[in-house]
Amino acid sequence: MHLTRDEVRGEMVCNDCGLVSDDMSSLMSDRAPRGPKEDTGREARGYGPAMNPLMPDKGLFSDIGMPTRDFQGNALSRTTSLKYYHLRKLNHRLRSGRTHQRNLSVALDELNRLAGSLGLSREVRLSATYIYRKALESKATRGKKIVALVAASIYAACRQCRVPRTMKEIVSQSKATKIEVGRAYTVLARELRLGLRPVEPRDYLVRFTQDLNLSKEVRQKVLDMLAQVEKIYSTSGVLPNGILATIIYIASNLLGEPRSQDRIAAVANVTPVTIRNHYKELLKLLGLPRNLANPSAHLAAPTSPPTPSLH
Repeated sequence: MHLTRDEVRGEMVCNDCGLVSDDMSSLMSDRAPRGPKEDTGREARGYGPAMNPLMPDKGLFSDIGMPTRDFQGNALSRTTSLKYYHLRKLNHRLRSGRTHQRNLSVALDELNRLAGSLGLSREVRLSATYIYRKALESKATRGKKIVALVAASIYAACRQCRVPRTMKEIVSQSKATKIEVGRAYTVLARELRLGLRPVEPRDYLVRFTQDLNLSKEVRQKVLDMLAQVEKIYSTSGVLPNGILATIIYIASNLLGEPRSQDRIAAVANVTPVTIRNHYKELLKLLGLPRNLANPSAHLAAPTSPPTPSLH
């Protein structure tokens, strides 16, 4: 099996059959027995599903159903039905009796919904769940909305797993506002001491070039140009996806695979004005002529104030 890592989704994929190995291994581990095969009788206590951190109780509690018939197919008596009803009620109280468990139940439901909307892998979900559980244990969630904390946990997990997702993308699928998510992320980063490195333009390179259907030559050209720009000016403090979108626009025109500013801006989740604001200055830094592409098509001079510096 020849495995490669998909940098966009953060998964290990087989080149031969397309199997996602992370998901398959998790399914196999859920079904595999955890005790010795030679144990029998009372000693065979190691069998059962593995713990699932994506569930509030980690899958350790039992689910009591609503049976209406016994194993012979006969209808249950009223006394037996009431007995199962009280057992279900007691089990529910034990599972969600504490505020901690109720909070986790709501938060993990929202986490799975949001991660599913963003198409995130199991690796990112597990990392986000771990971050949220640690925040709940350290009482860093007080005074913050659950939806904002969940979105902030997913954003932090994406940065930990090096899966390129901007906060704007996460907020667009969340029920919280950008300000709420930003404040929640600041609290998580400070209280949990996550120590996440700043987002760099190259983190989005694979995803953007794949979405734009650009060749490997353009991708390599973008890397070379980005390294050249970083030697002259630091890109810290500048919108990383905006800088990368501008360099992709320049490189695609240089190598004969032009893409419009509107299309690149849509993929990079920025506005075409952002690309135009950086375009002329990056051409100067790279030592390229101003008439690089057809000006009548995409390079109309902006009517806004003079181009700001990268600082």
